[in-house]
Amino acid sequence: MVWKYIFKTAIGGLKTNKSRTMLTILGIVIGITAIILIMSLGQGAQNLILGQIQSMGSKTIAVVPGRQARGVSDALSTFSDSLKNSDLGALQKKENAPHIDKIMPVVFTSAVATYGNDTYQTTVFGVTNFFSQIYDIYPDEGRLFSDDEIQSNANVAIIGSGIKDQFFGQTAALGEKIKIKDRSFRIIGVLSKKGQFSFVNFDNAVIAPYSTVQQMLGIKYFNRLVIEVDSEANVNSTVEDIKITLRGKHNITDPSKDDFSLETQAQAMKMVGTIMNVLTMFVAAVAAISLLVGGIGIMNIMLVSVTERTREIGLRKAVGATKKNILSQFLLEAVVLTATGGVIGIILGSVFSFVTSFGLSKYLNLDWTFTFPISGALIGLAVSAAIGLIFGIYPARQAAKKSPMEALRYE
Repeated sequence: MVWKYIFKTAIGGLKTNKSRTMLTILGIVIGITAIILIMSLGQGAQNLILGQIQSMGSKTIAVVPGRQARGVSDALSTFSDSLKNSDLGALQKKENAPHIDKIMPVVFTSAVATYGNDTYQTTVFGVTNFFSQIYDIYPDEGRLFSDDEIQSNANVAIIGSGIKDQFFGQTAALGEKIKIKDRSFRIIGVLSKKGQFSFVNFDNAVIAPYSTVQQMLGIKYFNRLVIEVDSEANVNSTVEDIKITLRGKHNITDPSKDDFSLETQAQAMKMVGTIMNVLTMFVAAVAAISLLVGGIGIMNIMLVSVTERTREIGLRKAVGATKKNILSQFLLEAVVLTATGGVIGIILGSVFSFVTSFGLSKYLNLDWTFTFPISGALIGLAVSAAIGLIFGIYPARQAAKKSPMEALRYE
């Protein structure tokens, strides 16, 4: 009965000045809303990236030029041209890497595509037909490259849906020619609408045979090699085969001097998960600063409330209320304030994150799903209640220490 009465008294005290009560919890609401929004969007981004990595298959290995950076000095000592045509030939030999099923050289560059008087900033990707399988994207119109076109450095291209809309609108694009770096490419295919995929926007891309792009750029190296292994069980052994083959081609005897690095899908997923978790926690910690500000604001308002209600405190003590009763009342007021702010913040954060996720999915054509961060909500409630306890203790103690006689004489 005592706690029930204390709770009713605390709620009554908060209702006395509703405007001040709402303004007091505003800092808590903003802090919890920001935390829920950040954690939800962070989880959504992580799910999107991991889903795209998984869609590339667990049997995929990427060979990237330059040593794996472990610091500034390593980053500066990478070699962007360390993967040569001779390396591709060596890896295609079964005696060097018997479990390699497919291997795709990748060359890419940023360029301006021109059609008539129209221009379009695009990314040109030099690949093989394997790109269609690994990225799960196929032409809506036209076809893929033929082996003869790849071997003969043919000036043919497959364009993204965005380029097609920009240059041709509703008219046919197949057979038309676009110009890139003073070279005319005949369009043989138009990709289906894909949107952003693992940092690549295929809607705005031009896909051409890797040999053609190499010739256009005047280079004899690759920006990476994408390899598919015949079985997931052979991924680790193939990684070792690739390392041995490339070290032999590059005359490397010390593994620490490798001028290339390998990435498996498992490694990529682990790295992305770690990076996204760290970034989400860091940004959430920054947003949590507003909780600290809100807690200080609550302590300040509670101290003002104690001063304004001095006569009430004296009257309650005069009729038998103990220090513990007074302490509990004001402490409960602080906890109710912060907990209410936490609940409102969780609701607002969830609504904002759902709306943002819907917008990203609908208008940016991303496979973005809304994720409600249960752990974030529980942490938010716990933190907001803890802030109420921590920042409510001092005002509550000040109220409990007041003498009944002095309080009743207070004007």
